[in-house]
Amino acid sequence: MPKPTGPTNPSVIRLINLLEKSARVNGAKIWKRVADIIRKPRRKRVAVNVWKIGKYAQEASAVVVPGVVLGYGRLDKPVTVAALKVSPKAKEKIIEAGGKVISIEDLIKENPRGSGVRIIV
Repeated sequence: MPKPTGPTNPSVIRLINLLEKSARVNGAKIWKRVADIIRKPRRKRVAVNVWKIGKYAQEASAVVVPGVVLGYGRLDKPVTVAALKVSPKAKEKIIEAGGKVISIEDLIKENPRGSGVRIIV
């Protein structure tokens, strides 16, 4: 029997199910796309540095990272960041810039239709 290639962590599986349900109920394709990215094996997951968030995010906008956020670089605008995992240094830099770090579940509750949210990979 082959080894599973997707996530085996129960909380990640629950998050994928929540994203897909939210995409169906609210007609928001963004959540389906995020679920598809998170479903990949962990070795193929996204790692995004803070500088990339600063480069592609609008000021006072929301960004979802379907992977881990790392602390390399600078961020000079307030951005709401939702990710699977955020390093302590990245969290510190985001808060210093006036932004906030939340979970993907909280972002779905705040913005169920996904309007104005960018996916950074």
